[in-house]
Amino acid sequence: MITKDDIAGAVQSHLRDIASELRPDILTALKIAEQQEGCSQAAQILGMLIQNAELAACTGVPLCQDTGTVWVLLEAGAQVQVDMRGLQDALDAVVADSFEQHHLRASTVRDALSDRSNPGTNAPVFLEFIQMSAKGDTSDHELRVHTMLKGAGSDNASSLTMLSPSSTEKDIVQLVVDLVRQKGSNACPPLIIGIGIGSTFDKVAGLSKRALLRSLGQSARHDKTAQLEQGILRQVNDIGLGPAGLGGDTTALAVHIETAPSHIASLPVAVNLCCHSLRSRSDILRADSFVSPYDIQ
Repeated sequence: MITKDDIAGAVQSHLRDIASELRPDILTALKIAEQQEGCSQAAQILGMLIQNAELAACTGVPLCQDTGTVWVLLEAGAQVQVDMRGLQDALDAVVADSFEQHHLRASTVRDALSDRSNPGTNAPVFLEFIQMSAKGDTSDHELRVHTMLKGAGSDNASSLTMLSPSSTEKDIVQLVVDLVRQKGSNACPPLIIGIGIGSTFDKVAGLSKRALLRSLGQSARHDKTAQLEQGILRQVNDIGLGPAGLGGDTTALAVHIETAPSHIASLPVAVNLCCHSLRSRSDILRADSFVSPYDIQ
């Protein structure tokens, strides 16, 4: 049985480093982009972003002053037993303690409409739980714990659209390209773009956020989806927005798409723009052991 204390412990370990240590796959992508960038000013900006990441890791200072909201995703294997009683309170307590201990900016308000005062704790944690389908292997007995810090600048530039089911892949590409043109500079490019296609109005945004957890360079499982990812990435970079929105070849580092079934009359599409400081960690919990791979494939 995996308990709330097991999950809270994993999230606490993530929060020790997550604000100041950029994921290695993203740091590598920035370095490759710097080498391949054709605009000297853009290459210089990419070099500054790399230097910022290296300094943050050395000093423990946050990568960005917006330390974001805390999103925790739990993906439970078909056979894993999870006792989630009191989990929300336990996670909120971990966040409050971690943000105070590491001097991170508290960025939440008590209520988006009726009480926009700051509680000073950065709670609540935005918690999502997903029961995975049986795979017939060890993953059926695992709980995957993902923690992400997501700032408002990139979230505010994201979108959700209910397309007509007759819409084509070209329409989806145009939707993403238009969004990046309109709002991409506000999301601190170079971007990592998570796209959710399918499910329902209330679930498709979660798909787009889950897409951001995939390691850069890891393509979608289906060839057609992988080809669409590369097609969108090429067209986004052809815009010329560039790092910091000041021009160049590197507007986005990657495009990741997650798909799901949907109603025959619907084609939900959510586009979750994320800045170059994509701050996330993932761990696997088992009832009898704890596995902590840096990058869960």
